[in-house]
Amino acid sequence: MLNFDLQTILVAFGLTLFAGLSTGIGSLIALLAKKTNTRFLSVVLGFSAGVMIYVSMIEIFAEAKLLLTASLGDPKGIWITVAGFFGGMFIIAVIDKLVPAVDNPHEMRMVEAMSAKTAEDEQNNRLGIAPPLSKRARRHHGADAMRHKGKLMRLGIFTAVAITIHNFPEGMATFIASLNNHSLGITIAIAIAIHNIPEGIAVSVPVFYATGDRKKAFRWSLLSGLSEPVGAIVAFLVLMPILNDVIFGIIYASVAGIMVFISLDEILPTAREYGEPHLSIYGMAGGMAVMALSLLLFR
Repeated sequence: MLNFDLQTILVAFGLTLFAGLSTGIGSLIALLAKKTNTRFLSVVLGFSAGVMIYVSMIEIFAEAKLLLTASLGDPKGIWITVAGFFGGMFIIAVIDKLVPAVDNPHEMRMVEAMSAKTAEDEQNNRLGIAPPLSKRARRHHGADAMRHKGKLMRLGIFTAVAITIHNFPEGMATFIASLNNHSLGITIAIAIAIHNIPEGIAVSVPVFYATGDRKKAFRWSLLSGLSEPVGAIVAFLVLMPILNDVIFGIIYASVAGIMVFISLDEILPTAREYGEPHLSIYGMAGGMAVMALSLLLFR
C-alpha cells in the first residue's frame, strides 16, 4: 500500500472537481451566448484531444510500463501494461454501449439552432401575427408544443444521465493520475475540462428550451459533471487501501487507454463536425506540441 499525505489527496480531488464542474462552464456559454463559435470550439476540442493522446501515449503509458516492469520484471510487466491499455479502451467502450441511446451525449447542440423556433414563436406572439386557428386546431397546436417540450426535457435528462455515467471513470482516472504526479494530473484535468464544456451545452440547451428556466438548465448541467468527483471519492475509498506500484501501473495503463479512446471516439469527431475538417487536426497538432514542450521544460 502506498501512503499519500492529506495535501496530495486534496490536490488530486480538487483537480477532479475542477474537471467535473467545467460542464457548468459549457452551460453558461449555452445560456448566455447568442451564437456558437464553431470554428473556435473545433480548434479547442482538437487541442484537448491532442493533449490527451500525446500525454497518454508518451507519458502515462511509459509511466505504467516503468512501474510494472520494475515490480514484475520484463516481459511480464510489458504484457500487463499493454493489456491494461486495451482493457481501459474496452471498459469505456462498454460504458458507451450501456448509456441511454436517446441521442449522442457528446454532440454539442447549436445554441442558435435550438433557440430559433422558440425565438420565432415569441416574435410572432409579440407582433400578433400568429396564424388564426380553430379551437380544435389550437388544442392540437398546444398539445404538439407540449410534446415538443417534453421531448426536449427527456433529451436533456437522458443526456445528463449518459454524461454522468460516462464521467464517473474519468473522475477516477484523473484522481489516481494526480496522486502520483501533480503536473500530469493538472494536464489531464485541463484536457478533460475542455472536453466537458460541450457536454454541459448538450445538457443545458434542451432543458432550457423545454422549461424556460435558466437556473434549472444550469443545475442539470452542473450535476452531470459532479459524477467525476464522486468517481474520485470511490477511487479513494475502494482503491487507496490496496494501492501499490502494480495496481498503480495497471490503473495508469487503463487511464491511457480510456483517454485515447475518448479522444478518437468522441472529441475529434465532434470537433470535425462543428468546424472545417482541418481545424480540429491543427488544434490536435498544437495540443501535442504544447504538451511535448511542457514535458520537456518541466521535467
